[in-house]
Amino acid sequence: MSTWKSFYEIEVWQLARVFCKKIYKIIQYDGLSKDYALKDQINRSSGSIMDNIAEGFGRDGKKEFIIFLSYAKASSEEAASQLYRIYDRDYISKDEFNKLLTDSKEITNKIGGLIAYLKKSNYKGIKFK
Repeated sequence: MSTWKSFYEIEVWQLARVFCKKIYKIIQYDGLSKDYALKDQINRSSGSIMDNIAEGFGRDGKKEFIIFLSYAKASSEEAASQLYRIYDRDYISKDEFNKLLTDSKEITNKIGGLIAYLKKSNYKGIKFK
């Protein structure tokens, strides 16, 4: 953790950013753009992944970072569930669905790995120096 100077240097935050951009593109599609609740919900959950990683990092402590990473992981799972709804309503193709679901799973797994790493680490955070 001490090697990162900012949240945007964290690989999983970068992946979450790309995922969020991909979600934004699909919510522009005709049918989905009119399904306001679902469009808004997946837009918010995909953005929440990257936002919670950044906020947790900004707390400057390992415990807080882990808590916010767990929120980010949950948001990734939420976005995956919403992708199923989007696919089931025929707003995206099977290929688009599979690619986005793979992205979401990768992000979820990497967040889980980062949480596991931090739990084993002796690093407490810069606010404890």
